[in-house]
Amino acid sequence: MSDDRETTEYLPSPTEWVRRQVETIEATGDTRSVHIMNRPVVMLTMRGARTGAVRKVPLMRVEHDGVYAAVASKGGAPQHPQWYANLRANPQVTVQDGTRSWSAVARELTGDERAAWWERCVAAYPPYAQYQTRTDRLIPVLLLEPVDPAPIES
Repeated sequence: MSDDRETTEYLPSPTEWVRRQVETIEATGDTRSVHIMNRPVVMLTMRGARTGAVRKVPLMRVEHDGVYAAVASKGGAPQHPQWYANLRANPQVTVQDGTRSWSAVARELTGDERAAWWERCVAAYPPYAQYQTRTDRLIPVLLLEPVDPAPIES
């Protein structure tokens, strides 16, 4: 980023459960140390859209053939989660799954590609289907495409 606001400062989430989960992941070095509704998570590290500061958020783990998706559901709320604006403004992220981390670029899906990934997202976390019925907005699905191939577990 060439924005003068870019900083290495980490700004914890104002949402308590998000802040606690990030703290636990950082303390253990492992996303498997937390969960969302008994489902596995990944952690995204990104730049804030307004501040340029480092932001972190645990998200439901949605993976297919080594590629991950991020679902901007916010439980079916009428507005997008803040992290969605961050990824739209600054699509370069770090993805952590378990103890593995890698660089990726977020790309919002549309059309048939989104439809195929939406099925995968609902398979990974069935409440997404109900969340879509709670809102008039089409819940965004973003593909987190590795910059370099994701490390292979040994």
